[in-house]
Amino acid sequence: MKTLLLAGAALLAVAGSPAWAQTASQPPRAAKKPHQVASPNGTREDDYYWLRDDTRKNPDMLAYLAAENAYADATLASLKPLQDKLYGETVSHIKQDDSSVAYRERGYYYQSRFTPGADYAITERRKGTPEAPAEVLFDQPAMAKGHNFFALSNWSVSQDNRLVAYAEDTVGRRQYVLKVKDLTTAQLLPDTITNVEPNLVWADDNRTLFYIAKDPVTLRGYRVMAHVLGTPMSADRLVYEEKDDTFQMGISRTSDDRFLCISVSATVSDEQRCAPAAAPTRFALVAPRAREFRYGADHMGDRWIIRTNRDAPNYKLVTVADRELARGVTAWRDLTPASDSVFIEDFKPFRGFIALDQREGGNRMIRLLTDGRSAPVKADEPAYQMELAVNAEPDTDWVRYTYDSLVTPTTTYEVNARTGERRVLKVAPVPGYDPSNYVTERVWATARDGTKVPVSVVYRKGVKRDGTAPLFQYAYGSYGLSMDPAVDPARIAMLDHGVVYALAHIRGGQEMGRGWYDDGHLLHKKNSFTDFVDVTRYLVAQKYAAPGRVAAMGGSAGGLLMGAVANMAPRDYALIIAQVPFVDVVTTMLDASIPLTTFEYDEWGNPAQKPYYDYMLSYSPYDNVAAKAYPAMYVSTGLWDSQVQYYEPTKWVARLRELKTGDAPLVYRVNMEAGHGGKSGRFERYRQSAEWQAFALQRLKVAD
Repeated sequence: MKTLLLAGAALLAVAGSPAWAQTASQPPRAAKKPHQVASPNGTREDDYYWLRDDTRKNPDMLAYLAAENAYADATLASLKPLQDKLYGETVSHIKQDDSSVAYRERGYYYQSRFTPGADYAITERRKGTPEAPAEVLFDQPAMAKGHNFFALSNWSVSQDNRLVAYAEDTVGRRQYVLKVKDLTTAQLLPDTITNVEPNLVWADDNRTLFYIAKDPVTLRGYRVMAHVLGTPMSADRLVYEEKDDTFQMGISRTSDDRFLCISVSATVSDEQRCAPAAAPTRFALVAPRAREFRYGADHMGDRWIIRTNRDAPNYKLVTVADRELARGVTAWRDLTPASDSVFIEDFKPFRGFIALDQREGGNRMIRLLTDGRSAPVKADEPAYQMELAVNAEPDTDWVRYTYDSLVTPTTTYEVNARTGERRVLKVAPVPGYDPSNYVTERVWATARDGTKVPVSVVYRKGVKRDGTAPLFQYAYGSYGLSMDPAVDPARIAMLDHGVVYALAHIRGGQEMGRGWYDDGHLLHKKNSFTDFVDVTRYLVAQKYAAPGRVAAMGGSAGGLLMGAVANMAPRDYALIIAQVPFVDVVTTMLDASIPLTTFEYDEWGNPAQKPYYDYMLSYSPYDNVAAKAYPAMYVSTGLWDSQVQYYEPTKWVARLRELKTGDAPLVYRVNMEAGHGGKSGRFERYRQSAEWQAFALQRLKVAD
């Protein structure tokens, strides 16, 4: 209570009103300070713009966030026993000493494992056989000590197996620090490079390390640098700089380990240049960039295999011999046909065959292309996902992949491309969970324009389809990212409480191909929102759920979805959960200094152009808050979020508090030591999810 009173006292100065009082039952109100947001297409008033502080030190802003957290604590206090119970149930479904499936690369077997109670994994390797003595690469529990946040996001072993470079973040801002460890002595080298992307590649000399430097303001990865061990960061060589700030970049080695490649990509364009890994000095262009032309190249043997949308909106594979690469796209030869119904997501070349990762009928599946023959890998359920696993060495007939559904835990298989034999390597253990107690379905909801939207549904056996059950619906629907079904330990408790869970594969993703994405972005973005609402209404009409007992959830761009849905159809939902939501669309997209803004002009549009400005303004959640009865809401953010800045949801919540009518609670949870993904650690995210789950069960009127 002391914290609550202190926060209220601090906020008194912000509110500037003698009538201000902070109590357990009264939500905080932020002061209104007029500010004009200028644009080529008009000026808008933003009374809460002052809540933006890029230094994150403004005492008035911090006081407001503290007051929101205090109010959240007070509002949710009565649910603490249920939170603890849900957390306990979730953790009971997690194997404490679990380990990954070991994979082989250059004579070593790599694996990660958890010890009981540990939030972070130990990464180790064994020489020669999986049974050999373990050599620890990273003792992450020890590395995380003393840090409120810790993430080891990428690591790369040198070609001679003696050194490992890794990217570490101890803030949550995704401004990584590159470090190098000598595996023969277990000692850190003095080489340290700050503000990099978690994307590291060694050259064959085992001394040169390629990395991507970030712009210190926008946090855009824009320069590929070459660092020679033992030299200062100031001596690092600039290899490539991307001048166009709408492009992102990455670096990698090809599957046959012969080439090092620099890739740049925007929403509608790609460009790739590669150099021999033995002498990566001159990077040759695979194909020049062009708008609406996308591709990605890999190498095997004496040829390049390329995934491209050239004359194939859903992508196809083509090939070109090394000696003909310089001829450009005229030398490309088709390996797979263009298709209206099959979308090629990814591929992996092996010696003698290719594994395709593709989508068909809303499901993600694996197909093997061998000796001119194409064969799908078997699936056993109506709604599922297969994904290529780690296949580090191409000289094998066995392809590793994972299989998931809303009922089946992650199962790692390998299948023989020659014989079709399939064997299970591991079923992810989920203690206390019996898949036979649950049912998964694939249903097709009709959207208002007649489009059939796939929906993956799961519920516990015995739940009646009579229009009385509570429903929890999730979706994302942006960037062409598809949301695929999988078992979540945190979801099991909700299912056991009789909640029906629905994963809506709305437009804006690519579950149904590239056209599915095109119909859900730019000037078609509202299709994502109406799809979500129409899925809800379909499930209620089909008696999967009761009217008034529906909760909706989305995060990041899915949080934009939640904000738009809250404005468009507040009566359809008992609760809306918006995690790190992108809700101030116009203001953010007008400001090129904000991380990621320039990457996203082809996703949302550039508001400097009037058609996009007007369209974005018509759905931006922050700009469309009105005096209406919103459902109960749970909103979360991280103070150090570099993807969606904390001030977007903060301003949105402030405006909702000002204008919303009715008495439905609005809870705002701010993680003061976290970024876009929330707090770090294996169990910490389940503590966070238990909070909103308890709130959801209360609002859905589910008896404990």
